Amino acid sequence: MRVHNEFEYKGVLPMVEKITMASQGPECSELVQGYWRLSEWNMTPQARLTFLKQHVELGITTVDHADIYGNYQCERLFGEALALEPSLREQLQIVSKCDIKLCSDQFPDRKINHYDSRSAHIYHSVNNTLQRLGVNELDVLLLHRPDLLMDADEVAEAFAELHKVGKVKHFGVSNFTPAQFELLQSRLSKPLVTNQVEINPLNFEVAHDGTLDQLQMLRVRPMAWSCLAGGALFNGQSEQAQRVRWVLEQLKEEISAQSIDQVVYAWVRSLPAKPLPIIGSGNIERVKAAVAALELTLTREQWYRVWVAAKGHNVP
Repeated sequence: MRVHNEFEYKGVLPMVEKITMASQGPECSELVQGYWRLSEWNMTPQARLTFLKQHVELGITTVDHADIYGNYQCERLFGEALALEPSLREQLQIVSKCDIKLCSDQFPDRKINHYDSRSAHIYHSVNNTLQRLGVNELDVLLLHRPDLLMDADEVAEAFAELHKVGKVKHFGVSNFTPAQFELLQSRLSKPLVTNQVEINPLNFEVAHDGTLDQLQMLRVRPMAWSCLAGGALFNGQSEQAQRVRWVLEQLKEEISAQSIDQVVYAWVRSLPAKPLPIIGSGNIERVKAAVAALELTLTREQWYRVWVAAKGHNVP
């Protein structure tokens, strides 16, 4: 059985708003429900459907997947739940990713994990994803990781064909540098609609390396993965994690948050590139807490206190 967190959100929740990711769409919810760990939640198909409907009722209609999640099982588990109420698809914006090839019992011939952005692999991945999810079209397809052997012209042709045949509406990338983003965009007729990147108080290099600057310049909203640093903000024992946790606990009291994860979501959302945080929890109470964090704000000094704690030194 699934182990439930004892945390219970108390309070009136705001409705999650819809936003436009880029100049030509798509329209997504300002919080995204991630399904990376769906296979670990040990839910029945009905319980998965109930959870899906609960976060949709909160306004979280955008869901994030990847072909490799759960050893290639999470999309299938989601599809099983959606099949119980197919009409729910009309309310969803489904994001998925491809180009990572994992070593797995399903692929015994693979010797190492590697990337593959060739058109044949992109077509194969998308077809498998659609089949596992039980849908006809993805709202957004992302290249999961930068492939050093990526031929931008070949990727562009694959994207154009997938859009032409109605299998993918929009395209984006994940974990791309500004130069890699610019290279691929230079070959596309449709603009990339996001760059999904890691943003949390223990790792926010994208705020310094030009990634978020580029997205702000293009008015493209990033998606932020691992906002809670994989749990390290709660239990990490490094000096950095302890410093940051101490400051987050202080700020929790100052802004009347119920938990430090709410402070983190407010911190991520303060960035001017306006990231869409991805929620990784399968506990609906934690999801509600993330929604409530939409009403929390930090002063600039409070934001930089987290920065200083993370860096271990004052601003220059």
